[in-house]
Amino acid sequence: MLSGKDRNKTGKILSVHKEENRVVVEGLNLMKKHIRPRQQGQKGQIISKERAISAASVALICKSCGKATRIGYKINGDNKTRVCKKCGGEV
Repeated sequence: MLSGKDRNKTGKILSVHKEENRVVVEGLNLMKKHIRPRQQGQKGQIISKERAISAASVALICKSCGKATRIGYKINGDNKTRVCKKCGGEV
């Protein structure tokens, strides 16, 4: 994550909301949700849940250099591969 309260933390992307340009990242941007007891004898609880954040606030981590990077594309014949802009390695 590039900005916000969870800056410099990493996580796995759980879902992408393309029309809203937002993503949900595992373990980041957590909110507390209070749940009422639904049945008699059941206890209420507080759970932590991930919220969506702007896609501009996240970056892909390169496998070879381990840094947050932008993505470029390289065409080899019929294959189109993603390439790290910092080190040039294949992502």
